[in-house]
Amino acid sequence: MSAPDYGRAFTLWRQAAGAEWDRYVGHDFVRQLAAGSLPRDSFLHYLQQDYVFLLHFARSWSLVFAKSDRLSEMRAASSIAHGLLSGEMPLHVEICGAEGITEAMLERTPESPANMAYTRYVQATGYSGDILDLLAALAPCVFGYGEIGRVHAASGGPYGDWIATYGGADYQRVCHEVGALTDAALEARLGPDWPALPRAATLARHFTQATQLEVGFWQMGLDRT
Repeated sequence: MSAPDYGRAFTLWRQAAGAEWDRYVGHDFVRQLAAGSLPRDSFLHYLQQDYVFLLHFARSWSLVFAKSDRLSEMRAASSIAHGLLSGEMPLHVEICGAEGITEAMLERTPESPANMAYTRYVQATGYSGDILDLLAALAPCVFGYGEIGRVHAASGGPYGDWIATYGGADYQRVCHEVGALTDAALEARLGPDWPALPRAATLARHFTQATQLEVGFWQMGLDRT
């Protein structure tokens, strides 16, 4: 299956990430998830850490809101943060609850080193840089899950419903909206020829670094560390 078209920036950044992107979307955790062979303990460990991750991710999208001077961007960032808190996190609560892991227990989850490294990198990039730096660091999570969901949407098995969430129309629409938001933000601040500017290399590095941290997050889930 060809790469999804989530916009110009994603296409360029995905190409720049190269093998790191392939390691991310084709990680053993993902392959075992799609095949239904992933140990349940690994999946639950991942979900508990991802619950914590999503709290930080929502804060980072709120930082997009704070860094923006455009109403359209503020509305989009607010909507995404709301979706994380009211859509994705309740899904984690539901799945974990069926396994005896309550929401209160999720809220007390000790944060793993891989989780901490990833979330703090994104936040530090946002605080030290501008909205473009932050969007580049946020992008791999949004687009990677969309690509994984799109590729493995028909997997079925014990994790089929979870994968289908990211391959479904609602999440795919989010990917296209974030792609449009990112492209518009880049053109508004750097112009239509932004890929030819020196700044483009810095943004691509943010994307690649966050992609590498996504690989570490999958490995954390697989190893239950």
